[in-house]
Amino acid sequence: MSVRKSLAVVLAALLAACSPAAKQAAGGPTTIRFATDWRAEAEQGGFYEALANGEYARRGLAVTIVPGGPGVNVPQLVAAGAVEMGVGSNSFIVMNLAAEHVPVKAVAAFMQKDPQVLIAHPDAGIAKIADMKGHPILLADASISAFWVWLKGRYGFTDAQVRKYTFSNAPFLADKSIVQQGYLTSEPYTIEKQAHLKPAVFLLADEGYPGYAGMVLAPDRMISGNPAAVKAFVEASAAGWNAYLSGDPAPGDKLILKDNPEMTEDVLAQARDKMRKYQVIGPGTMTDDRWAQFFQVASDGGVYPKTMDYKAAYTLAFLPPAK
Repeated sequence: MSVRKSLAVVLAALLAACSPAAKQAAGGPTTIRFATDWRAEAEQGGFYEALANGEYARRGLAVTIVPGGPGVNVPQLVAAGAVEMGVGSNSFIVMNLAAEHVPVKAVAAFMQKDPQVLIAHPDAGIAKIADMKGHPILLADASISAFWVWLKGRYGFTDAQVRKYTFSNAPFLADKSIVQQGYLTSEPYTIEKQAHLKPAVFLLADEGYPGYAGMVLAPDRMISGNPAAVKAFVEASAAGWNAYLSGDPAPGDKLILKDNPEMTEDVLAQARDKMRKYQVIGPGTMTDDRWAQFFQVASDGGVYPKTMDYKAAYTLAFLPPAK
C-alpha cells in the first residue's frame, strides 16, 4: 500500500478520535509525544539537544521523543492521535497529506536542504549529475514518486535506469557503473568505512532540488486548539538545533546513544560535520515561494493535480519573523 493510500485509511480513525491533541494537567506542562522518522541519530540531534538542555521544559512542555524505524509511518501516527507531533521526512510526505485531505500540517522545517544525495564511484567518469544519464541508478521504492520525478524532468533520466535499492551498499561496491541514492550524513561515510573508498557525492539540494526535510508535523486540532504549545515546540527545537551544531552536542548525543545503542560517536560526529559544512540546518524557516516551487516540480511531473490546494500542507504561523 502506498503512503498516500495508507494515509486515507486513518481518516476513519480521526473521526473517532476524541482525545485532545496535547494533554495538560491543571497548571502542569503540556505533554507532547514527538515521533521521529528513524532510529535515534544525529539527523534528529537538535530535538534531543532541546530535550537534554531543558529547552522544552522551560517553555512548559513535557516532551517524550518516540524513535522511529522500518515500517513506522509518522504522518499516520500524528493523524490518528497516537502521538501529538512528529517528523516529516521530506516535502513529498507533507504534500501527500494535503492531497489526501489529512488534517496534519508542517509547522517548521529544520533541514533547509533535503540531505538526499546520489553517490558514484570516483573513477566512473561522473563529474556532475548530468553525467549519470544512462547509468543504472539504485533507488528505493519511495524515491520513484519523489525526487526521481525531479531528476527525470531536469536531466532527462529514464525509468529504464532504475534498479531496486535494498539499503545495502554491496551492489554499488560491486559495480563501478552503478549510481546509488543515499543520505548526505549516512551512506557516503559507511561506504568510505566499508570499502576504504571515497565516493563522489552529489547533494541534490545544491543542484536546485527545492524540497525541505526534517519538518515538524502537527495536527490541525492542535494548531487551532493549543497554538502556544506548537509555537513553544518550534522555538525550543530551534534553540536545540543551534546548541547541537554550534555548542556542546554531548547532552543530545547522550540521549541519542541511549535510545539507539547501535549508534556510535564517530557516526554522530561526521554527521554533524556534514550538516554544518553543507549548511543543511536552519531555524525552521519555510516560505510560500519555496513551497510553490516544490509544488510546481511535483505537479509538472504528474505526482499531484495542478489544481490541488498545496498550501493546505503547511502553515507559516509559528515561524520566526523574517530578517
